[in-house]
Amino acid sequence: MKALDVIKRFEGFALPRRVSDLEWFFKTEPGGYGEGDRFIGTTVPNSRKVAGEFAALPLEEIEKLSKSEFHEHRFCALIILTTRFEKSKYEEASKELFELFMKLLDAGAVNNWDLVDATAPRLGYWLVGRSDAMDSLLELAEHEDLWHRRTAVLFCFAFIREFELEPIFTLAEKLMPDQHDLMHKAIGWMLREAGKRDILQLNDFLEVHAATMPRTMLRYSIEKMTKAERADWLSRKSRLQQERDR
Repeated sequence: MKALDVIKRFEGFALPRRVSDLEWFFKTEPGGYGEGDRFIGTTVPNSRKVAGEFAALPLEEIEKLSKSEFHEHRFCALIILTTRFEKSKYEEASKELFELFMKLLDAGAVNNWDLVDATAPRLGYWLVGRSDAMDSLLELAEHEDLWHRRTAVLFCFAFIREFELEPIFTLAEKLMPDQHDLMHKAIGWMLREAGKRDILQLNDFLEVHAATMPRTMLRYSIEKMTKAERADWLSRKSRLQQERDR
């Protein structure tokens, strides 16, 4: 079972008519966050289907597949890796899979939001309960690369599911000045998830930061609140901003 076998399997799922739409959606134009990425037009369900068929792909072949110039091939490689991580019963195997993911992230194979979002929330479980977890998250959050920073935030989903909310509140505060909209959305999304576990902690965080956090981040974080609560937070943001600008 080889990476080339996976690539050949994808040939039957290529839909050239979708390519231009995907290039637009994932911002592959010069200066876009997905600049230069290429697509064959495969749908996500079919990419996952191929991943299921090649679930036993050796790690070295996963790495080879992740180096493909085509987005769908890399997505498939990462789904195989992540699924195997979730099913792993042995710490050494889990460690090897997590380290391979980090290697691929450093190599630029994890280079768009869908690739991060399909992997990091699950792979983040490797860090849960580890004494150096916060150091690892902060190191990623400080990275100049957008996808490393988004990975740090999405790793926090695993902690949130375990009702460990400190990591996301710490990273949200640290990354508040981040200028990228994809970071505002990711942080707001994770804050919203944290609020599902402890709305009081989210409210306490917003009391301090609502006035200065990016509006998109705030809107995402309060999305599951009532209409009245959302309106109150947005009006408070406007009011506090006006007071601070005086």
